[in-house]
Amino acid sequence: MKFRQLQDNLRRRLLERISHTELSALRLAGQTGFKQPHITNFLNRKRSLSLDAMDRVLNVQKMSVLDLIDPEEINKRASILPPSEGDFENVVLVEGTIAAGEPLIISEKVKDILKFKKSFLKRLRPATEVPRDGWQRFVLVKVDAHDGMSMYPRLLPGATVLIDRHYNSLEPYRKSEPNMYAVRKNGGATVKYVELAERNLVLRPHNQSYPISIVPIEDGKTFADYIVGRICHVAIET
Repeated sequence: MKFRQLQDNLRRRLLERISHTELSALRLAGQTGFKQPHITNFLNRKRSLSLDAMDRVLNVQKMSVLDLIDPEEINKRASILPPSEGDFENVVLVEGTIAAGEPLIISEKVKDILKFKKSFLKRLRPATEVPRDGWQRFVLVKVDAHDGMSMYPRLLPGATVLIDRHYNSLEPYRKSEPNMYAVRKNGGATVKYVELAERNLVLRPHNQSYPISIVPIEDGKTFADYIVGRICHVAIET
C-alpha cells in the first residue's frame, strides 16, 4: 500500500467521524495544533499531510496505521489465522491490550487458537455505534483474578471469554439480563457491566463487594470508542 492510499484512508476515517458528529475540523485543529484551514484543505483533498502531521493526527484520534490499512492488504502480507476447517471457525486468544487496541491481529500476538462452531458465530447479532468494519470481529481473552472475582458467579478467575468486537452498543442483547462488556481501561481491557452517565462510563461489577469505577469520556470520543466488545461466550476450566 502506498503513502497516498494511507492518506486517503485517513481522510475517509476522519470524514466518517465528522459525519457522525464525533469530530469537527475545528476540534481536530485544536487537538493537533494546526490551523483550521490546514485541516480543512486536507479533508477537501487540496493538500497532503507530512509524516509528522499524520502521526499527530493518528495520536490525538487514538488510531494506528493498522486502522488505515485495508484488511485484504493485511491478509496478503501476514498470516493472521490459519484456514478454518469444516464447520468450525478459528478464533485467536490474545492479551487484553491487544484485544482492546488492535483492529487486526497478526500471528506474533496470538497466544492460542480455539475453534467455535460457525453456526454459533453466525447467529450472534452485531450492534455498532462506531463503525468497526475493519476490525477482526471475534477474539478471546483470559480473565484475570480481579475481573473474575468482581463478576462472580458469572465469571471466575482464568475464565476464557469470547468478545464480539462488532458489538459496541449499550442496547441489551437479551431483555432478561445486562450485557457483559470488555472495556478499555488503563491501556488494557476489563470485563464489567456498563452504564452511561453524561460524559462518563460507569463500570459496574456483578459481585457487590467490589467497587464501581468511573471512566471519563475524552473530548472527541463517544462511549462506543471505549467498548472493546460484548462478552458472548464464557468458558471456565474446572
